[in-house]
Amino acid sequence: MNTPSHAIVNLSCFSVLAATHHNSLGLAIAFGAVLPDLPIFGMYFWAKWIKRQPEREIWGITYELPLWQNLVAAFHSIPLAMIGATIAYWAGASVIGICLISAVLHSLFDLPVHNSDAHRHFYPFSNYRFISPLSYWDPKHYGLQVSIVERCLVLALCGYLWPGADTAIARGILIIVVLLYLASLVISWRWWQKRRQKKPLDRLNQ
Repeated sequence: MNTPSHAIVNLSCFSVLAATHHNSLGLAIAFGAVLPDLPIFGMYFWAKWIKRQPEREIWGITYELPLWQNLVAAFHSIPLAMIGATIAYWAGASVIGICLISAVLHSLFDLPVHNSDAHRHFYPFSNYRFISPLSYWDPKHYGLQVSIVERCLVLALCGYLWPGADTAIARGILIIVVLLYLASLVISWRWWQKRRQKKPLDRLNQ
């Protein structure tokens, strides 16, 4: 799933809890939802803007380096997040615990939609990767269909979260997400239409 989708989905899953507690809990849920992807953003920023690497080198070489792979695996590790959440609750740091539980939910939602880019969700206890037949982005593994379902789900959940968004910042973020996802749906639809039109021409040229 895309990172903003994780935030919207997790906030929806925890909506009752977030609505009955202080705003800091909602922030903890949102931060935990994007936490596993932070090393990827850090890697991309370093490679793109500091090292000035091209996209192909970033994802084909830099991202595959053991340092980044292990860091991404650690942040996506379900057992590590569960251990951290347990320690946080024992220490009375419930907000940190909720944040880490939200990170676990991120990984659970990642499992069914990652194919060639599957994470090691049980690191460091196992390097096992669950290779799903579906991908949230790769057209070879139903990426277009999955991405459309994801965007429609997020748009629906934004509507669900809207009544509980009691600050201008929260509503502004929801509006931005809705506009971005509507735009991406239009782009995906146009790409699919062009692909459909191209297929008959390809058959005629064979």
